[in-house]
Amino acid sequence: MGCRSCSSGGGLPAGCKNNGTCSTGGCTKLSVYDWLANMEAPANQKRFDCVEVRFKNGRKEYYRSVNDLPLQMGDTIAVEGSPGHDIGNISLTGELVRLQMRKRKIDPESHEIREVYRKASQGDIDKWRKAQDREVPTMYKAREIAMRLNLQMKISDVEYQGDNGKATFFYTADGRVDFRQLIKDLAREFGVRIDMRQIGARQEAARLGGIGSCGRELCCTTWLTDFRSVNTAAARYQQLALNPQKLAGQCGKLKCCLNYELDAYLEEIKGFPDTGVRLKTEKGEARFVKLDIFKGKMWYCYTGEFSAFVELNRKSVHEIIDLNKSGQTPNCLEDFCEEKEEGKRLDFENVVGQDDLKRFDQKRPKNRKKRRKKPSNGAEKHRK
Repeated sequence: MGCRSCSSGGGLPAGCKNNGTCSTGGCTKLSVYDWLANMEAPANQKRFDCVEVRFKNGRKEYYRSVNDLPLQMGDTIAVEGSPGHDIGNISLTGELVRLQMRKRKIDPESHEIREVYRKASQGDIDKWRKAQDREVPTMYKAREIAMRLNLQMKISDVEYQGDNGKATFFYTADGRVDFRQLIKDLAREFGVRIDMRQIGARQEAARLGGIGSCGRELCCTTWLTDFRSVNTAAARYQQLALNPQKLAGQCGKLKCCLNYELDAYLEEIKGFPDTGVRLKTEKGEARFVKLDIFKGKMWYCYTGEFSAFVELNRKSVHEIIDLNKSGQTPNCLEDFCEEKEEGKRLDFENVVGQDDLKRFDQKRPKNRKKRRKKPSNGAEKHRK
């Protein structure tokens, strides 16, 4: 859903003139960039008649413009609902819509694609605003009704249709919920058509939004549209501690960002030897302790000396394993260690002379003479 205080036209806000920096955050939520906007279509080619429309919380659907309306990104339009009509903002037009529909496996020639009625009039927008103002009180009241019926469910969000004739309740639940009585009570309370939709924990976090542990807004709220499965193996490959409190996101599931750098880690791990192989030397047998993937370092310790780690690069480990396979045993692991170059140690000079933390604890000498104040002219005349 777009910004409440402006209606975009041609990519620029026409109302508040904040250019996407308003406090509502609606202008940039799951926004897209039309990189074909400045390119002209070939001659005698008809413009693609489907548009992408964005609704509340980044929900996007595709509609067909049957009346050849001059639609642009950011326009507020009235589209076909079920039943009635709905109000949304156009988020994408042109050939990029065809690519997005192909990506989502939607046939552009399908008769199931609904139609665009018209550009929203002022009366449509006013009715839409009134429906939006009802959403939060409706959600609170619906939670009270669900608690009174002892239903094991959580109603996380409510979305009214643009014509104020239908309300969609989004809820999460661990199991199957019999909400037939709930629908009757909600319809009697609010006087609209009720639609119940169960969503997962990730979809709930995407709709509600929030700030992640990185300090930025949640990825699923701003730009992430597909939720790929995340397992603990991704954390193991990246040498992360298996702490559920640190690996879980706002939704209580594993963070989606664990998959972002996983391919890079898997590619680097291919060059490392098997960590389960023990290194045999005359000094003793050594077992694997830990590794640094991007530095190419591995640490081993001798059996019985678990506090003393020996740092090796992966090439040296490959050499030792090859020697063991050929029946040879080197003297010790220390022979394969690289000599560390001692870097120049920085010595910070005391240019001020106040680096001693105990300088304030020193008592001042008592034999310091007090300066005598010079009398004023009036006092000198009085003495005379």
